[in-house]
Amino acid sequence: MTRKYFGTDGIRGTVGQSPITPDFVLRLAHAVGRVLKQSESRPTVLIGKDTRISGYMLESALERGFNSAGVDVVLLGPLPTPGVAYLTRAQRASLGVVISASHNPFADNGIKFFSAQGAKLPDAWELAVEAALDEMPVWADSASLGKTRRLEDAAGRYIEFCKSTFANDLTLKGVKIVVDAAHGAAYHIAPMVFHELGAEVVAIGCSPDGFNINHEVGATHPQALVAAVLAHKAHYGVALDGDADRLQLVDSQGRLFNGDELLYLMADDRLGRDEHVPGVVGTLMTNMAVELALKARGVHFVRAKVGDRYVLEELEKNKWILGGEGSGHLLALDKHTTGDGLISALQILQACVRSERSMAQLLTGLTLFPQVLLNIKLRPGQDWKSNALLERETQAVQIELGETGRVLVRASGTEPVLRVMVEARDAAQAQACAQRLALTL
Repeated sequence: MTRKYFGTDGIRGTVGQSPITPDFVLRLAHAVGRVLKQSESRPTVLIGKDTRISGYMLESALERGFNSAGVDVVLLGPLPTPGVAYLTRAQRASLGVVISASHNPFADNGIKFFSAQGAKLPDAWELAVEAALDEMPVWADSASLGKTRRLEDAAGRYIEFCKSTFANDLTLKGVKIVVDAAHGAAYHIAPMVFHELGAEVVAIGCSPDGFNINHEVGATHPQALVAAVLAHKAHYGVALDGDADRLQLVDSQGRLFNGDELLYLMADDRLGRDEHVPGVVGTLMTNMAVELALKARGVHFVRAKVGDRYVLEELEKNKWILGGEGSGHLLALDKHTTGDGLISALQILQACVRSERSMAQLLTGLTLFPQVLLNIKLRPGQDWKSNALLERETQAVQIELGETGRVLVRASGTEPVLRVMVEARDAAQAQACAQRLALTL
């Protein structure tokens, strides 16, 4: 069965347009509540959000939808997505709910869910919710209605959790870090985590106004971080996205390191400490150089579909720990149940502090292949899969690249765009092939 509302990361869209409207979100929460009550008589859900102004409206709609199904609600306020996942597990809640559109602009928003174990939920669960949405609501009577309360110091609890993942015998004293929270959910948390571990912190992107989330700051716009690191002569720069589950890092020279490099660094650090790393999971988009470098170290590498939920599924299937995406979604399952930008940053900084080497020095054995990614806007209803010219040109490009490169064409799960990726040892060849494919659309 295909999903009608759920994409690769929950339900997302433009606020005020279906499905991100208060009436639908209320029905969604009611449907989720009914699914939860099939296995639990009195479920409790936690609700966190990022800093978008629409979060107030959607939070209210979710609260009423859950209460109407006889589900209790605990409000967390602004909190990173991985923070909601952690507290769902720590509070023994039935479900965690996040109101966020991650790296999208403020006009968008979305709803995503975590299981009682703080993990992404499987496709089967989402299909069950969609089936419940097609049914008539069953409103709880007055005696069975859910209640709502607020969890005090949710941010403080999550800060302590993040700090606990950093080695007790290490400190960030003497390290200056620029922290960019994208005016998003970690604006009041990220600077505190690094400060309390001893770092001198310069905060940018930490002044949300409801409208500026991800606007020219954060992991999707790292130029602001690069400029701030150089201006403040900082040792490192850490950029998160709007819900703080993805990461970009910058060194003192202003060099930007993407998720592929950071994933390899995390694996290399563990190998250097004689930890067993049986395998690593990337995605269809992961740079070939990472795959080859890991295999040269005797580490298996598996590609999952794009989306951190699918990386997680492969990790669980193989009983491995490390995985991630080039976008900066990184997973270390011995530290957290889901991707966490702050915890991933701490793992990288820990490796640098322990080894007394920079990120560039730690990555001397890895040189990424040139990779060109074009985002082609799709028209409403455009059937790109039936484009015969695109199919022929894709096959021609694959033949041209042979074993020295890759081509991947896929629809985004979060935006109405087609992502065209070409990877080759030669940058000019990759660019030319990508442009050829784009011209067929």
